[in-house]
Amino acid sequence: MVNNKKIYLTQEGLDALKKEFEDLSKVRRPEVVERVTQARNMGDLSENAEYTAAREELSFIDGRIDELEELLKQAEVIHEHKTADGKKIVELGSKVTVKTSGKDESYAVVGEWEADPAEKKISHESPLGKALLGKGIGEKVEVDAPAGKVLYTVVSVE
Repeated sequence: MVNNKKIYLTQEGLDALKKEFEDLSKVRRPEVVERVTQARNMGDLSENAEYTAAREELSFIDGRIDELEELLKQAEVIHEHKTADGKKIVELGSKVTVKTSGKDESYAVVGEWEADPAEKKISHESPLGKALLGKGIGEKVEVDAPAGKVLYTVVSVE
């Protein structure tokens, strides 16, 4: 994962990744290393299921720690901007309310690593996220969806 692509995160998302990194490196990894040591001391490693399971978990944790280190190096926190005339536009980090099919839906536009449709967090690289970027209140966007084209009207931007 060694590239220089910026990873866009909200401050909340960055804090969550830092917390996960700290937990894995300072709490979980030492616990699993201790399990590996204890299992190794039980004797025959070829038939030691606890040793095998602990080594696999340690490998997973080490992989995730490496991934988080790279993410944190490339992370860029999203900051709020306004246009020259003071109007807010949809951008990374915006909370936007749109009207579609007569009902309002609210979304947070976030970087791809934070996207979680169940929590109404959409990636700026998703079809809806891309369509909304740069739009202001009252503007309409049309998005190709599996069910056909869907028309959205921007109601508010925070």
